[in-house]
Amino acid sequence: MSLGFLPGRYLERTRGAESSLHTHTHTHMQSRERERADSNSSETVDAMSDEMSTPLLPDTEAPDDPPLLAPGQPTVAILGSGDFSRSLAVRLVACGVSVVVGSRCVKRIAPGLFPDAVELRNQEGAVAKADRLVFLALFPEYYPSLLGLRASLVGKILIDVSNAVELGSSKVSNAERLAEMFPESVVIKGFNVISAWTLQTGAQDGNRQVLLCSDSTEGKREVAQLTRRMGFHPVDLGGLCLARDLESVPLRLFPSWRGPVLTTFLLFLFFYGYGFIRGILLPYLAYGRNSFYRLALDLVNESLPAVALVILALVYLPGLFAAWLQLWRGTKYQRFPGWLDVWLLRRKQLGLLSFFCAALHGVYSLCHPLRTATRHRLINAAYTQVKAGVEEPWDELGAWRSDLYLSFGVLALGVLSLLAITSLPAVGNILTWREFTFVQSGLGYAALTLSVTHTLVFGWDFAFSPQAYTFYMPPSYILAVALPCAVLVCRCLLLLPCISARLARIRRGWERIRKCPVPQHHHAGDNGTLPEV
Repeated sequence: MSLGFLPGRYLERTRGAESSLHTHTHTHMQSRERERADSNSSETVDAMSDEMSTPLLPDTEAPDDPPLLAPGQPTVAILGSGDFSRSLAVRLVACGVSVVVGSRCVKRIAPGLFPDAVELRNQEGAVAKADRLVFLALFPEYYPSLLGLRASLVGKILIDVSNAVELGSSKVSNAERLAEMFPESVVIKGFNVISAWTLQTGAQDGNRQVLLCSDSTEGKREVAQLTRRMGFHPVDLGGLCLARDLESVPLRLFPSWRGPVLTTFLLFLFFYGYGFIRGILLPYLAYGRNSFYRLALDLVNESLPAVALVILALVYLPGLFAAWLQLWRGTKYQRFPGWLDVWLLRRKQLGLLSFFCAALHGVYSLCHPLRTATRHRLINAAYTQVKAGVEEPWDELGAWRSDLYLSFGVLALGVLSLLAITSLPAVGNILTWREFTFVQSGLGYAALTLSVTHTLVFGWDFAFSPQAYTFYMPPSYILAVALPCAVLVCRCLLLLPCISARLARIRRGWERIRKCPVPQHHHAGDNGTLPEV
């Protein structure tokens, strides 16, 4: 230990002890130090050189699972010379993997189509040079042409990247058919959900997940190692029996959006048709009033906020159903009905569609002053005032109503914009669960409240006026605000202490005794009663 790092009192005691040592002992120690001086000088120089060559910041991020493929040593074969084959070759070469592409006709491949590091051969030569992994970038109808390579493909890992031709097909999957054709090879289904664009641009510009399925655990491990080396994240789905579902994934067009989009479209048709019958068709038939010009913009702008309000209420209605269902059952360990599960999973899509309709309503409202009908009404109003001799008409109630109406509408749209932004995966992934719940639930109900207030300020007294019920039909905004008001009332009931405390206990695992099954090892007491759970 160096004396420079010791306390002062310790140094004083050390120096006192050294002064009491015998003189010949001190001289002997000095002579031994001089004998070791020459030998230590060379060792010191070598040690200093080693320390200078050591980096100041050592690499502490050693991978838990080292790559199976070392750069430049193994060779991966790709059978096929199409767009996907070219993109896959570009990605593999960029990751330091040796690639050989096999084609039925090498001469038809244009120069420069593949990177210079890629070796072009016929299919037999490519399979012979491949160490272990062989990508089949071919259409399934060309798989029988590979039967002549069955002996060369023994022990190889065949990676099938094909997709299904149509949805709902009862045929055997391409990967399972490939496994029947090459029983002595390992077939892996994967990379079919990755596009050629994602392979060329890298994992940071597309989906990082690569779905894999196979009956060989060792084969999936090797393909997973290559997948990680390419910058993607492998996901093991199980056995090859799931290949048919995996092959159908790229064919599905927004599967989680079909229900919400259809609901939004049907609601728009309802409100648009209701407004057309009430405000255009019946007045024309009864009084001969022609207002069909309102179909293009005015009626659309009346329907969009109603749809946005109802859709936003539908976002939070399934959560209320789930809460009341748990209160009624007295437990959280029973599954919800299937329709409620699907509804709960579609809340994000419904919220984004509500924001879309609200944003369109805002844009249409900004276009109102540009309409010819609006300018015509302003001119008529000014002419009426001049003719009546009114110099400065002022409507105090109307001014307050318009300002509050616009203010609540802007605030509601702003909160909806925040909800839409946080629903994006790039933003939602950086939030904690408490933060995400606060934004999506707390601010979501705030947006619903602001939207309802925006509507009620617009026509709170119109609802009680007989003139509002033309042809005994209420205005469309009264129909639109009914469901959101019911949702807000139910939410307020759940906030009552007597109800919220019970719901919190249920969600923490508490159950009613009569709903909770008694384990077999619980025996009845002496008085015949069951023990309390």
